[in-house]
Amino acid sequence: MSQTIAEDSLKTLLDKASEAQHERVAALYQDLHAHPELPFHEHRTSTQVADAMEALGLEVTRGVGGTGVVAVIKNGDGPCVMMRSDLDALPIKEETGLEYASTRKEETEDGRQVPVMHACGHDLHSSCLVGAAGVMMSLREHWQGTAIFIAQPAEEIFGGAQAMLADGLYERFGRPDVVLGQHNMPALAGTVGHIEGSAMAAASTLAVTVHGAGGHGSMPAQTVDPVVIAAHIVTRLQTIVSREMPPTETVVVTVGKLQAGTQGNIIPHSAEMEINIRTFDDDIHAKVVEAIKRIVNAECEAGRSPRPPEFKVLSETISLYNDPASTARVRARHAELLGEEALYDMFRLGGSEDFPYYGDAAAGGFGGDDIPCVYWFVGATPAERWAQTPGTSVSEKMSQLEMPHSPYYFPGNPVTMRTGVKALAAGALAWLSR
Repeated sequence: MSQTIAEDSLKTLLDKASEAQHERVAALYQDLHAHPELPFHEHRTSTQVADAMEALGLEVTRGVGGTGVVAVIKNGDGPCVMMRSDLDALPIKEETGLEYASTRKEETEDGRQVPVMHACGHDLHSSCLVGAAGVMMSLREHWQGTAIFIAQPAEEIFGGAQAMLADGLYERFGRPDVVLGQHNMPALAGTVGHIEGSAMAAASTLAVTVHGAGGHGSMPAQTVDPVVIAAHIVTRLQTIVSREMPPTETVVVTVGKLQAGTQGNIIPHSAEMEINIRTFDDDIHAKVVEAIKRIVNAECEAGRSPRPPEFKVLSETISLYNDPASTARVRARHAELLGEEALYDMFRLGGSEDFPYYGDAAAGGFGGDDIPCVYWFVGATPAERWAQTPGTSVSEKMSQLEMPHSPYYFPGNPVTMRTGVKALAAGALAWLSR
């Protein structure tokens, strides 16, 4: 006979159900970690996740938005909660020394062979999503409504969320009442961090081509030097933050790529630049992009460029805003089911995500009202190393540790796995529990 809430607390039931999933989660994590795949090429990864969901008895649809997976539990009338993970890895050579470390290489779109690594923990996220699905299946006597689990491709290039939405995610599987997500961070393993309101930055990367008229380095008067024009652009761009933006706004403009020429005595025909912009306000973000284009055009004209510069958006995403009421609701359920001592206040991150497209009706292209989103952070640093790390606050200690995208970073310790599964299931139960 199954236990009821009266016979056993929901916390105890969640602990038992999560522990029952741990072996499955750990095995899946190690398998995914050893076989990473680049954005929109997550064919093996998505198959493993989909197979695991089907083995749990969920209704599974493959190939949503390319390589995305959608798994559904329909459990009577009630709210609809969507939980999201990501699938893709990064072109980084792994240096963790793990027994299951990746040694894979993949071919990029331009034909290069690059090493590939799960350096951001998307393997952990998808493994925990499967674990949370197993928990929700085993506890379905104690909740009602619909739980949707999505494993999204191409987060690293900000393409997967919009691809899944454009493929009819909400029309085909139901429009959720709330969208939940989580990400690992090098906080103390076993803890969960929350932040209300503005949580992560909008980001875009612009590719800019500055045209010149090349020639011999000894005869510069017979050329138009795109290197000089590009140098002026780099300097002038810094005035956007210092002279055009309100001091109360956080804005970052970075020229991360500047390439031109082949040797010192040749003035090249063009210079290539890539400019990254980060803000926490989407309107401010648009003004920064407009200012960049104005400055680039003006410097090209001042430098006698023979034709206008070219602009191409390489990637972009909007800022992440955690709905305050929904975040407070999740935090309260986490405090109840994980313990208040396991929670910390997360600081605002300059990093970016495409997760907010699931909640923004205009940017996500699904119309109607916005959908509240809640995105929290799961600690991934073992207790012994955390205790040895200098600093008194979470942010101070984290600044001393490897971050996601490091070749030495891996979040998949057992404590973090267990916490990630419970945090996701507990967040869903904030809406679905009876």
